[in-house]
Amino acid sequence: MGIGGSILLIVVGAIMTFGLDDTDLGPFNLDTIGWILQIAGLVGLVLTLYFWNTRRRAVPPPPPAAGTAIPPTADEIVERRTRRY
Repeated sequence: MGIGGSILLIVVGAIMTFGLDDTDLGPFNLDTIGWILQIAGLVGLVLTLYFWNTRRRAVPPPPPAAGTAIPPTADEIVERRTRRY
């Protein structure tokens, strides 16, 4: 949902809860819908912030010094070819 969507839900819910005088729209109660939107926005905001903080960031290794060969990793296959004349 993201931070922007969560804040939007909280704002729209607060407007529906506190800003409207007519709280009934047919069978729907706008105060209740406003509170539900605010709670959904708050839950979305908390989950977004939690997952942003638990993300791991990979730090790239430093570049090798000039003139040194990069050793192969365990995933790489080293193939040596000899020329035959």
